[in-house]
Amino acid sequence: MKKILVPTDFSKHAEYALKVAAQIAKKDNSEIIVIHMLELPTTGNDAITSSHEIPELMLFKNAAIAKLDNIMNAPYLQGIKTTKVIQFEVAFDGIMKNEKSENADLIVMGSHGASGFQEMFIGSNTEKVVRNSEIPVLVIKREEENFNANNFVFASDFSDEIKKPFEKVVDFANKFNSHIHLVNINTPNNFKSTHVAQNTMDDFISGFKINSFSTHIYNDINVEKGILHFAKSVDADIIGMSTHGRKGLSHFFNGSISEDLVNHAKRPVITFKI
Repeated sequence: MKKILVPTDFSKHAEYALKVAAQIAKKDNSEIIVIHMLELPTTGNDAITSSHEIPELMLFKNAAIAKLDNIMNAPYLQGIKTTKVIQFEVAFDGIMKNEKSENADLIVMGSHGASGFQEMFIGSNTEKVVRNSEIPVLVIKREEENFNANNFVFASDFSDEIKKPFEKVVDFANKFNSHIHLVNINTPNNFKSTHVAQNTMDDFISGFKINSFSTHIYNDINVEKGILHFAKSVDADIIGMSTHGRKGLSHFFNGSISEDLVNHAKRPVITFKI
């Protein structure tokens, strides 16, 4: 894990994410890239700026630079190679572009979650990044003074399409000396007998070298509640899932369990794109 991308809006949740990124960087000798996007105002004719707006934009940019400089001097970043990026860009677009241009290996983002109409119609930059990112995204919801992934819950249906992203799951878990709790959530709408579910999991993991793991079958009314309840039962440090990155009508009707977890889980959530 060479490069960790950390978007910031200077909120406390963004700071939580940066502190976790710092802990990972020290453990893995990684570089941290802290990015802040300044969204440009637009007028009705989509003009980007006018002459009277330029001084205001520079004022915002200089204030952002000062805030980032202050962050870069934080004690928890000492000894870590850290660079800053400030751009005039819509936040989500800027994050996606920097993910590719910086050849990042991991994105660490803070989130306070969303609910109700905001969750359904507006969403958050974190949700959109989880949906679209080609690299793993680690979402932090609260202060994690001693971040670890000792108890790593990974929920899946363990189908063949999960095998490719699962390579990154194993790599992440082995680096953190995690015990992976591989869990299949059984629901009334998608029920499998214990025998069938266990055989599916056994066949799936036979091709991987996992340092420490156990398999579980957990029954609940739906997948999201099953994951949250199971994670609580084993006192998980982190929850992992693969995401399809569904968009448009498919996303609206089918939803995304990964994004629901990002919104509702208190524990850190890491997602891996299928």
